[in-house]
Amino acid sequence: MSEQSGEKTEQPTQRRLEEAIKHGQSPRSAEVQTVFALFGGLAALSFCGRETWQLLVNAGVQTFTHLHNTSVTQDSMQGYGVEGAILLFKCAGPFVIIVMLAGLVAGAIQNRFQTASEALTPNWNRLNPVAGAARLFSNQSLVPTALAAVKFAVIIGLTYTEIRSIVLDPIFTTSVSVSRLAAFLGQTGMGILLRVSLALLVVAVADYGYQFWKVGRDLMMTRDELKEEAKSTEGNPQIKAARRKRRQASKAKQLAEVAKADVVVTNPTHIAVALRYDRKTMKAPKVVAKGIRLNAQQIREIAMKHQVPILENKPLARTLFKHAKVGGEIPAHLFAAVAEVLAWVYRINRYRYYSERNSA
Repeated sequence: MSEQSGEKTEQPTQRRLEEAIKHGQSPRSAEVQTVFALFGGLAALSFCGRETWQLLVNAGVQTFTHLHNTSVTQDSMQGYGVEGAILLFKCAGPFVIIVMLAGLVAGAIQNRFQTASEALTPNWNRLNPVAGAARLFSNQSLVPTALAAVKFAVIIGLTYTEIRSIVLDPIFTTSVSVSRLAAFLGQTGMGILLRVSLALLVVAVADYGYQFWKVGRDLMMTRDELKEEAKSTEGNPQIKAARRKRRQASKAKQLAEVAKADVVVTNPTHIAVALRYDRKTMKAPKVVAKGIRLNAQQIREIAMKHQVPILENKPLARTLFKHAKVGGEIPAHLFAAVAEVLAWVYRINRYRYYSERNSA
């Protein structure tokens, strides 16, 4: 019995999942962020590559054209440094910003747009070299290492033919202009990056699936842990008070809707279910309130006070109470039975409904 109770065979509770998110224990794959960053870089190259190249060419032409009469002083060097920094920002800024945003989006998607507050606090134990070496040579590092080897093999396999065709291209053995060489390198570089990105996409999907399974397995709970959590949750007075307030608010709302109901189906004393149907706004009758014992008695009293018809139908009352939800439509297999009840209500109250339609 003790061994069985110590096995993690139960699904994690909502409370455990919330605590895991606070601690940053959620499915995360570094490969997903790598793929987002690569595709962000490809997007930046597609939109900004030509303009960046033109900026570099203009800067080079300007520099080498006036190289013979360029003054070298302390003030001029500072000016050159500022101009170089501005040029660097114009060329590299869009790429850095887009790649950074892509990485942030990848992290946010994996965290389900939730912040792990406790994971952001400094933890100096992570800088412990002994613990780091233990993690490096642990069994948990075998899967990432194997995945890295597979990733490297896949990338080499997909890009080998492309790289070989580039190396053997006649452009390197003939005289071509600089612009032609640059265009060739840009096209081939984009082709290689695209193949690498697609390969990493496959690896990222596999890695994220593994991380999702691993985190789910690690968060599994034993039966003893479920019992302890249930005890701690039930014993919390704040949680009890919040539940009691929700139950009272729900009960008050249901009782207020009884006055607007078309009929109350009873069992006759243990169960009461209030139904309402408006042909103009509803596709099917809805359950506006239901209750047993004392709640059923209160529903009947409110129905009698507001002259809502009460019909005793034990099978229908039991079925509605078991399968229908408050505020929701009745189950499809009860349409015929409820239609008969509503037809009976309309017959006994035909003058009332007729007067309501005329007044409307």
